[in-house]
Amino acid sequence: MNLAGKTIVVTGAASGIGAATASLLVGRGSHVIGVDRRQMTLSHQYQADMGDPLSIDRLVSSLPDGIDGLANIAGVPPTAPPGDVIRVNLKGVQRLTLELIPKLSDGASIVNLVSSAGNRWAQAIDQIREIEEVDWEDVDSFSQRHHMDVEGRSYFFSKEALLVWTMRNGRSWIERGIRMNAVSPGPIDTPILDDFIQTLGPRAQRSLDATERLGTPDDVAPVVAFLLSDESGWLRGANLCPDGGLGAHMALSEFGLD
Repeated sequence: MNLAGKTIVVTGAASGIGAATASLLVGRGSHVIGVDRRQMTLSHQYQADMGDPLSIDRLVSSLPDGIDGLANIAGVPPTAPPGDVIRVNLKGVQRLTLELIPKLSDGASIVNLVSSAGNRWAQAIDQIREIEEVDWEDVDSFSQRHHMDVEGRSYFFSKEALLVWTMRNGRSWIERGIRMNAVSPGPIDTPILDDFIQTLGPRAQRSLDATERLGTPDDVAPVVAFLLSDESGWLRGANLCPDGGLGAHMALSEFGLD
């Protein structure tokens, strides 16, 4: 993968998949700009809160022009308040991405970290359509109205909606050669894994049992890097799934074929 010399923004770069992706990109010769609420081990970093629209606006105004890639990896787990989950995992990603489009180079790549939790997006189409019209300050009322506090629903919904948004915008900036794709990992051994087990209980355990081992950030980072590279130029609106076979198992099990 030819990533040398590319300027790439990585959100959530302080830990987990974001940190692994940033490290891999630096090793491939990229100029990485890390974004997180916490300190990072990168030469170029910005502190920002993806759940705060004003923080995102300040970040965008501070970032340089000529960005070749954006990896939207920052996110919060289902133990966070439902409104915060939707704001950070969905609304924040959308706001940052759309505001950064003018600063992206022609031919740039946008990669959104989704999740196997978003696989059943087709069952949430009505709510996905509705959230598109919901303003930032109305997310909490949306969450209450749709019971997003039940069994981590806010997290699943945020990833379903983000996946649909990715697919719909894969070609939105085609005249400039800018593409958008998604990566949907399965269960990953990161600091927030316990949050999923705590929230989802047996449901989380079934997902863990469907794979031979937990994934690691290093299993996912190369997939993100591939989508940021020129070699993935024909992919638009795609969703790559480093999930240990979980997605295939879930899809087949719905029809009794697992």
